[in-house]
Amino acid sequence: MTTLHGSYTAMITPMFPDGSIDYEGFKKNVLFQLEQGIDGLLPLGTTGETPTLDETEEEKLIDITMQTVHEWNKAHDTSVKVIVGAGSNSTRDAVRYVERAKTKGADYALVVTPYYNKPSDDGVFRHFEAVSKVGIPIVVYNIAGRTGKNISTSLLERISDLPNIAGVKEASGSINQMMEVIEKLQAKHPDFSVMSGDDGITLPLIAAGGNGVISVVTNLCPALMTDMVHKALSGDFAAARKIHYRLQPLFRAAFCDGNPSSIKYAMNVKGIPAGSLRLPLVEAKPEAQETIRRALEQCGL
Repeated sequence: MTTLHGSYTAMITPMFPDGSIDYEGFKKNVLFQLEQGIDGLLPLGTTGETPTLDETEEEKLIDITMQTVHEWNKAHDTSVKVIVGAGSNSTRDAVRYVERAKTKGADYALVVTPYYNKPSDDGVFRHFEAVSKVGIPIVVYNIAGRTGKNISTSLLERISDLPNIAGVKEASGSINQMMEVIEKLQAKHPDFSVMSGDDGITLPLIAAGGNGVISVVTNLCPALMTDMVHKALSGDFAAARKIHYRLQPLFRAAFCDGNPSSIKYAMNVKGIPAGSLRLPLVEAKPEAQETIRRALEQCGL
């Protein structure tokens, strides 16, 4: 299994004021990402407002992504990857979504910890055991802030022993936990990837041995963030650090009023298709809008 690495964008889903999806805008965003040199794309993540999408909408977004990336790779002799979000708090549905990702030709499926149910460690293990049997590389998504359940290093170690487990998107917020994962899991599974799920921790995570980021801010500045990741992965930390601190204001502002409300507002400011949000998400508050505008100016974007 090839190690997942580099800079991936957790795509927003652009919407019109009535809440319908702007599919043309979505395709423009995919092309923008490809033109800017992104390593991979993630449709149907949390940033894409997936909990509010129906399955017909999801399928169309996957199809647009897969077709556009396939044509780009063929025309430019590149290998941009696609991770498809496939999480659910129902194991039966998660298996079905992972099967869909495989059928559509995705390179990976992202599977979040079952949320709201708050299963035991054994329940979480059996959930990932079920999706691992589908036969597509699985990226475990650990984000206790949204799921109410942290995947401990010992539990992730059990999960990593399953077939087809490619790595983890780590959004626990704990750099110590991330380093423990690198220390213990990569010793057993050298191709196990640890990707940051938090833009601001990307550089320190790579310095500690991580493999990259699944990013929100790359919706707005894919080339800059990808350059930072590539420089860090190649060992040029002085250059990577300059970009990291340039982007610090945006790292903070992109979540100042929730996700994807904040990044969508920033994209709208810069004329990148984003549009409105679906309830229960609402537009960023005026004070957050000012914070975001100020951050864009500070970052020179």
